[in-house]
Amino acid sequence: MRAIILGLFMFIGMVSMTGNSANLPQTKAKVENIKSNVMYAINWYVEFETEGKRTQLAILDELEIIASVDNLTDVATISLPEAVMNTALNFEGKIKRGSKVLIKLGYDSDLKTEFVGYVQEIVNKDSSLQIKCEDALFLFRKGIKSVELKSTSLKEVGKYIVDQIDEGYTVDCDYGITYEKFTIHNATGYDVLKKLQEETKANIYFDTNNKVLHIHPPYVTKTGEVFYSMQKNIENSSLEFKNKVDDKTEIIIESTGKDGKVKKLTAGTTGGNKINIKVGPMSEESMKKIAESALKKEAQSRFEGTFDTWLIPYVSPGYSARIKDEDYLNKLGWYYVVSVTTKISSQGAVRTITPGIKLS
Repeated sequence: MRAIILGLFMFIGMVSMTGNSANLPQTKAKVENIKSNVMYAINWYVEFETEGKRTQLAILDELEIIASVDNLTDVATISLPEAVMNTALNFEGKIKRGSKVLIKLGYDSDLKTEFVGYVQEIVNKDSSLQIKCEDALFLFRKGIKSVELKSTSLKEVGKYIVDQIDEGYTVDCDYGITYEKFTIHNATGYDVLKKLQEETKANIYFDTNNKVLHIHPPYVTKTGEVFYSMQKNIENSSLEFKNKVDDKTEIIIESTGKDGKVKKLTAGTTGGNKINIKVGPMSEESMKKIAESALKKEAQSRFEGTFDTWLIPYVSPGYSARIKDEDYLNKLGWYYVVSVTTKISSQGAVRTITPGIKLS
């Protein structure tokens, strides 16, 4: 990502806050959109809340946010120097494990909320401090009560988890998987969500800001639309289109019932890639839904690779992206955005986008 550096990226000091500030910390850097010849000032805002006291970060070396519908958690890493002017940074009472984190990024005065979560840990690495953050999954790494849920559903299991951790959370689930029995034993909320994700191939993620646990079939929920052109707003690309029409993928689902007997269901085409998935006791209809989801993730035509762009247009996982290349119009189409990695540093701001299956 090309950039014209007009000054220092680093800001000195920590500013305690009791209310919102109109004077947001701004990088002393400008990035030039080479293809449209427009100049933007990178702007960032990072705030921590610890025991009711809010602190605005006013120093930064680098910031990276990784978000994906394939991951249970979105993460952010904030990198700072260990010391400024030979004085060590002191976070005591201001930032610690469990502090709430708010990150906004953008150009000029147009900022978007990019991350809401919690501080997981603060570590020293290569003469710098790294503040590692997680979204609401941080709260769900706690143990929950062991239970055997009979004749239950994916949504009801999700609701049991959130009720154990924080009853303020709700569950948004449109994936109709049912279990004859679902057992939780000596597990954390994270452990159970991970098991659900592995068994059902669901997209499971948190909307931390609105306190919602989302559980959906893979690549179904669409959160917005965005337009990209290789000639206009894509800087670098390693995309390669994979037409999987002729690929052979076989999905085998095995469910062990309450009586110990194993049921099998097969979907797809034999003679190629074979994927085995073991699930708990459930109906054949639910097994079929899981097989269909696995086939969508493995056997549908898609782009593989990534491409780099700027902070605008805004995009997040779950968006539908229209990708156009004037040189290869046969690849024109809408693609599901699987993950977005956003990074700002003295070199500028860049989003690295991983598209997935072709939607149309």
